[in-house]
Amino acid sequence: MQDRQLEILRAIVEEYVATEEPVGSKAIAQRHSLGVSPATIRNEMAVLEEAGLITQPHTSAGRIPTNRGYRLFVDKLAEVKPLSNPERRAIETFLEGALEVDDIVARTVRLLAQITKQVAVVQYPTLTKSRVRHMELVLLHPSRAMMVLITDSGRVDQRIIELPFDIAEDILAEVHDKLNRAIQGHPLSGVAHQLEGFTKNFSASDRNSIAVIVASLVEIAVERPEEKVVLAGTANLARSGQELTTTILPVLEALEEQVVLLRLLSDASTNVQVRIGDEQNERGLHSTSLVTMGYGNNEGALGALGILGPTRMDYAGSMAAVNAVASYIGHFLSEAN
Repeated sequence: MQDRQLEILRAIVEEYVATEEPVGSKAIAQRHSLGVSPATIRNEMAVLEEAGLITQPHTSAGRIPTNRGYRLFVDKLAEVKPLSNPERRAIETFLEGALEVDDIVARTVRLLAQITKQVAVVQYPTLTKSRVRHMELVLLHPSRAMMVLITDSGRVDQRIIELPFDIAEDILAEVHDKLNRAIQGHPLSGVAHQLEGFTKNFSASDRNSIAVIVASLVEIAVERPEEKVVLAGTANLARSGQELTTTILPVLEALEEQVVLLRLLSDASTNVQVRIGDEQNERGLHSTSLVTMGYGNNEGALGALGILGPTRMDYAGSMAAVNAVASYIGHFLSEAN
């Protein structure tokens, strides 16, 4: 395809994204300084239409991009532009002060929805590579204790443990110290192995209660929060104009399912990826486009995030935002380590 045809396609995409109106040759000639007449632009538009990259929605002279046109635009034309200094500072400020994973994820999904004006999806980071930083064990009642597990990635889990028998405070303090010595600095996946035979160090009268404490600690360590996905900005779908008016219900239904959201992010990589229209596996989302990217820390990929919106979206801006936010959340998690 000739460079001029690509430039005309770019102009049609940019104009249609901005106005939601079919784009004519006269508008392109006036606003895009291509150095050719409207008649020449019309001839090139006919070539683009024959190639299935643009289409005429009704009897007007204007054209709109097809999904194939958007795909070519993303692959050949749209660059992941850097964010401006004010945009970078806004991201830093928004995420500043986040202390643990829940807070980081909650801030990230709200930020992504706000700066892209689309639906934002963020997967919780996988913690299989995380290590135990500290464990607290507090006696609330002779037969009830509170456990708090803190990892080096900022995860904080708290659990109330009902004990089958009363336990003395000095015994619980001994359990606390020995548990920390056994698991501190070890991967969560290795906690169960580290605690094999742990109860043998205590008297028979306390072993049942201590076994319940150990079992609770192992349960916390093997939980899989990466199977959790959070969502923000669904109201932005209602502001997407006419494009989703007749298809918004199946989109909303798809977004209600955690398993669907996980599948949306399952193919995310360390590069920005874009799926347009029926390139997505979920039938209910064929009227939308998805921009995703994985995020990570020094040890590798931890999770993924993305945005979902109408196919008439600002792809260059959306790709830049997803790229920047993924980089920042990865940086925050690395700092937590």
